[in-house]
Amino acid sequence: MSEFLNNWLDYIIFAAMFIGSFIIGFLLQGIIVLIIKFIAKNTTTAIDNIIIKHIKGPLKLFFPIAIFYLIVPLAKINEQIISVLQQVFGVLFIVCFAWILIKAISIFEDVIKDKYRVDVKDNLNARKIHTQMQVLKKIVAVIVCIVALAVILMRFEEIRQLGTTLLASAGIIGLIIGFAAQKTLGTLFAGFQLAFTQPIRIDDVVIVENEWGKIEEITLTYVVVRIWDQRRLVVPISYFIERPFQNWTRVTAELLGTVFIYCDYTIPLEALRKKLKEICEASPLWDKRVCLLQVTDAKEQTLELRALVSAADSGSAWDLRCKVREELVGFIQRKYEKNLPRVRACLDKPA
Repeated sequence: MSEFLNNWLDYIIFAAMFIGSFIIGFLLQGIIVLIIKFIAKNTTTAIDNIIIKHIKGPLKLFFPIAIFYLIVPLAKINEQIISVLQQVFGVLFIVCFAWILIKAISIFEDVIKDKYRVDVKDNLNARKIHTQMQVLKKIVAVIVCIVALAVILMRFEEIRQLGTTLLASAGIIGLIIGFAAQKTLGTLFAGFQLAFTQPIRIDDVVIVENEWGKIEEITLTYVVVRIWDQRRLVVPISYFIERPFQNWTRVTAELLGTVFIYCDYTIPLEALRKKLKEICEASPLWDKRVCLLQVTDAKEQTLELRALVSAADSGSAWDLRCKVREELVGFIQRKYEKNLPRVRACLDKPA
């Protein structure tokens, strides 16, 4: 307290430096954002808006912390206080810098996503790139965080000495970590393998655990499948490396749909084939590749008829199948009611 009273002017100057550094930092951040916005208004590319979206937050803290960290040594106050402030703001500076690097990765990801869009009809190449970007972004973000944490720890002498002591028994520790991290490393390598071999991609249509859905998210440890009824199926990433599953959009989104109809043996097949052709030609869901009616089985009481139709994607194929089934059944009910499945029996006259 006596030191403060004796050097109160130096502490007031220090407080002014602290407040001034934050004001200057905020002003500098605002000027940079305004410049980027001005450039964005005069360009047609989306990258300017993407930069503003991601970089605005980190810069609000980065510039004030950086300016104050640089001017702290100039303050004429207690050296212990200066040392503590340098450590605190040094750590904050590293955290903000790591935050900016992670945001830079997000900027790169958004630029790539804007260039390769998945909301178009032929999006196979875009889905490949989105999948790789999503996995690589998470990997790089983890690496940045680990490096930032390592740099922060190296700033403290006590922790540095503790690290040296631990390294002396690296053999035993390495063995323990190796056994403990075996599953984690396996999952991590599965993530790398998934990103580059790509048995699945973002927005792929898959059948997993007898559930139909689309790949919504791919992380380093798990995959989220959006089920058709809006449920979410969370699957370990190793599942797609170690177990079989169906991918309906692996090469192309085009798909064949089947509809089974059961009728009496006397049903006129050519009339049904003509009706099926009319249904397909009248529907915008049909992609004009396949429209076929076949007798696939002859059971004791009925004929099994299979209508085979094609569509541009799985959603259209499902809707087209439902439409074909509904209209074929309605057509048989209206025109050929007597040819619906029936049970025949022969009754002997009483003696």
